[in-house]
Amino acid sequence: MLLDALRLLSAQVLGVTDPDPAAVMMRVLGVPVLGPDQVVLSHDPSAVLLVNGLGSVGSTIARMRLFTSFVSRGYAFATVIHPTAIVASTVLLSEGVQVMAGAVVQPGATLGDNVIVNTRASVDHDCQIGAHVHIAPGATLSGGVVVGEGAHIGTGAIVIEGVEIGARAILGAGTVVLRNVPADATVVGNPARILEADTGSSP
Repeated sequence: MLLDALRLLSAQVLGVTDPDPAAVMMRVLGVPVLGPDQVVLSHDPSAVLLVNGLGSVGSTIARMRLFTSFVSRGYAFATVIHPTAIVASTVLLSEGVQVMAGAVVQPGATLGDNVIVNTRASVDHDCQIGAHVHIAPGATLSGGVVVGEGAHIGTGAIVIEGVEIGARAILGAGTVVLRNVPADATVVGNPARILEADTGSSP
């Protein structure tokens, strides 16, 4: 999906990385696999822009670590806006943001570093999205929603206006959120309810 967006944007793609040694010299959509992530270090930070192809299923930690690791070495990440996405002129986009096919980001919204607004997701006016957040396909954030750093908004989730989602919270697929969600909570259902942590004890 990212490679397709980059091709549509006429970006020059040097290659992709893959930790599997067997993948080296293979091609993905015509783009060569160069090796593991460490191969990036053979390129001068001033000569390349990186695109974070690591997604998140629930936790955004691995994606965040990859981003911060290369930024600390002086590398920069490209912001990628799919040609079919709609991003208002007053939206503030930070480094490495990705807005995918059919997504809509409305006026006054702010997207932090390394945020994904995935396929057909909708971020309405004046939302504040913290760094490393993943808004999964088809999710809808109404106006004025605040999402803390590292949260994951699941596929098709709906968050009504003015709600705050705490850092690293996880909203399950299809969840309908009517009230604030605390940091590190996992919520599911319609209306959303917090899943209790598994203590390992018998019921």
